[in-house]
Amino acid sequence: MASTEKIQNDYIDYVLTEGEQPKSVYIFAKKHEFSEEEFYQHFGSFEGVEQSIWTDLALKTIAEIKTQEVWPQYTSREKALSFFYSFFELLKGKRSFAVFSSKRAAKGMGTPKIYAGLKEEFENFSVQILQDGIETGELADRKFLANRYKDALWIQFGFVLNFWVNDESKGFEKTDEAIEKGVNVTFDLFQRSPVDNLLDYGKFLVKNGGFGEKMKF
Repeated sequence: MASTEKIQNDYIDYVLTEGEQPKSVYIFAKKHEFSEEEFYQHFGSFEGVEQSIWTDLALKTIAEIKTQEVWPQYTSREKALSFFYSFFELLKGKRSFAVFSSKRAAKGMGTPKIYAGLKEEFENFSVQILQDGIETGELADRKFLANRYKDALWIQFGFVLNFWVNDESKGFEKTDEAIEKGVNVTFDLFQRSPVDNLLDYGKFLVKNGGFGEKMKF
């Protein structure tokens, strides 16, 4: 009997052994001793299998980091860092597949289909921690821009993923450095700055007639 997990594992084994996707679901199912019907009970295509593997990695990462005893005390920045570090630590166990999958993903504008589920789970997670940060005052609640914070964080994730795929440093220590620097820079941009204070001051003056009369000294 084919399960979702069995099909995922068999697919990973096949592509890493053969260096390409199976020619057909029939060939793939026959090789691993289950029927086409069983395959289609779980997935509609091989792209669906790949997509589910990436999605499950995100779900497992989120579930694991939320069990940390210190999780409730983490800032939004620390929660994002925890996700990044934990995700790429988990990904090490599937590095050969991740490299194969990432390099064959369609290039160009937009997110490749195989990352669709991963992106959805990542954005759901990001929206939650970013909103928490805005509510606590850790992050600036900028009109229009605050809703795009999650997009900036996803772009940062994509950069780190590409960096990790090509990282040949011992223990992927350069990826850890890229995570630390990239996430911190991104969150620095989300926090209040002198520009925010200046805008707030300008709004205050306009609202309270500060520009209504010529000031005298």
